[in-house]
Amino acid sequence: MRPAFAGYCWPSRRPKDPFGWCHTPLADDHQLADRAAGPDPSGAGLRALLHDVDALDRAVFAAIAATPTPALDEPLRRLGRAADRSKLWFGAAAGMAALGGRRGRRAALLGLVSLGAASATVNLAVKYSAMRPRPERPVVDGGRHLPMPRSSSFPSGHSASAFAFAVAAGNELPPLALPLNAVAGMVAYSRVHTGVHYPSDVVAGSAIGGAIGTLVRSALLSGIGRRAAARRRRAARRPA
Repeated sequence: MRPAFAGYCWPSRRPKDPFGWCHTPLADDHQLADRAAGPDPSGAGLRALLHDVDALDRAVFAAIAATPTPALDEPLRRLGRAADRSKLWFGAAAGMAALGGRRGRRAALLGLVSLGAASATVNLAVKYSAMRPRPERPVVDGGRHLPMPRSSSFPSGHSASAFAFAVAAGNELPPLALPLNAVAGMVAYSRVHTGVHYPSDVVAGSAIGGAIGTLVRSALLSGIGRRAAARRRRAARRPA
């Protein structure tokens, strides 16, 4: 059965049914026939599941926002600012390239390429598909809030960039894998703590970034390996 809806609609002003699904014009006879056939049980189950996940997401966000954490507020806000425009990760890449030798330079390159791919994927594609409004937060922030971005809340671009860099660079330099991923995790949590993302935004962004970091590193190293093998074959064919 073809769905009569475009997809899940985060709470917004767009037309939606009580479960939050966005309506689109019934453009053809197939959709009219589907609606005449009655509700789709599987579709209702999915809507109910998404409704419950959204309610849980908001409850976790509200619990974090309502918990006083004065010792964490300023450090996490500063970390969030350092991650803006990936300044934190460009600094990490510079350090690896300067101090890590050839392997460090390659890790820095892999991390930055992965970061760029993740940022483009999330900010230029996924966010425009989701269009989830940002969280509502108290007017008085108690010193923890960052300025509210205007882009879609889902998924978190900061989290995607952080884990793309950490996974790609950390897999290339295993001694740095744990600290890089720990910092990426703190960056992701800071986006919830400072009130600019729901928890599911950062979970999705982290997963997307980690997957892109793995794929980009594999693709680049595969290409490097093929070029190295071709150079060895050419060298072997040269007369002594």
